[in-house]
Amino acid sequence: MTAQQPDIELLDEQIQRLKEAARTLSDMANQFPAIKRNAARVLSSIKMMEINVSDIVRLTD
Repeated sequence: MTAQQPDIELLDEQIQRLKEAARTLSDMANQFPAIKRNAARVLSSIKMMEINVSDIVRLTD
């Protein structure tokens, strides 16, 4: 039984969409400090995903 290989470029695209959404939330959250802080945490997690996936995509381009 073989595992199906993930579509790295699709994963990268989705990670970039998450990043944009988290940045938008952060920009909109000036009156909501808790949302601003949580958006920053989300962006940190997204950065880890970028290190795992997106950097590989950029190396192969």
